[in-house]
Amino acid sequence: MDRLLAMQTFARVVETGSFVRAAEKMDMSTSAVSRLVADLESHLNARLLQRTTRRLSLTDAGRAYYERTLQILSDVDEAEADVGSEASQPSGWLRFTAPLSLGTRHLADVLPGYCAQFPQVHLDVSLSDRAVDLVEEGLDMGLRIAAQLPGSYVARRIAPIRIVACAAPGYLVRHGTPKVPADLKNHRTLSYSYFAEGDTWNFEDAQERKVPVQIKPVFRANNGDILTEAAKAGEGVIIQPTFLVGEDLRAGRLVQILPGYTLPEMSLQAIYPSRRHLSAKVRSLVEYLQQKWGETPPWDCWMQGSQSTDFPTTAK
Repeated sequence: MDRLLAMQTFARVVETGSFVRAAEKMDMSTSAVSRLVADLESHLNARLLQRTTRRLSLTDAGRAYYERTLQILSDVDEAEADVGSEASQPSGWLRFTAPLSLGTRHLADVLPGYCAQFPQVHLDVSLSDRAVDLVEEGLDMGLRIAAQLPGSYVARRIAPIRIVACAAPGYLVRHGTPKVPADLKNHRTLSYSYFAEGDTWNFEDAQERKVPVQIKPVFRANNGDILTEAAKAGEGVIIQPTFLVGEDLRAGRLVQILPGYTLPEMSLQAIYPSRRHLSAKVRSLVEYLQQKWGETPPWDCWMQGSQSTDFPTTAK
């Protein structure tokens, strides 16, 4: 059995939902497609698909194997693209999406340099905080902030995204400074609509023990800039990435709270559809952003040289 061909065939059956349509896509006979999937199941000693006269569905084992198969096939395609793209020059339209606040505050600063370095590439940028379907919207890549990403995408890490809890000095004078996460239950909190955990803020203590707290927000928005401005106006406590609040923390307009606790770090990822060649233009932008931001992004550079990695916690 050609295992790679069998994996490709299995993935195509899942994608099309039919042995017949998969056979058409792969220019094979239906019997050959069926035999390859059966051989793969026999090799794995596990049933991957439930077959009825009307439909196909993945078993639990099949779903897990399908996700791993997509990544493996993507790695194979990328390895081949690495060899074939060495001589190619980045050119043409590069269509990608990025988070709104990151785009306006930081991406806008570095894209002119990219355009000067790669004049044959033309950029079409869509800024949005929603989870965009790259394939459906015809995009080459996306920048996304997350702890984990769907298995349908290939991801390359660009930079860490550090999250802090903070509030305005005036708010803390009026309402007091929380000492432990549970104190937030008695505070005004401002919530981000797209936050994966909803209204649960998951802190960790110095021993890396989970300390979740259920908040009751007085203000919710789907944009971090609005929440940051509201916090600076003294409306309540926020948790936001440092690329949004770093300058305000440095200037004292906001103050970090609960410095003995941390929030899960996320990362900025460049994503593109699985089993799709990483073109020279996409590769060029990914590598450019890695060089510009990397593991010590500029929004956190002012912290370097300090013995503590915490932001100032004393209200000015």
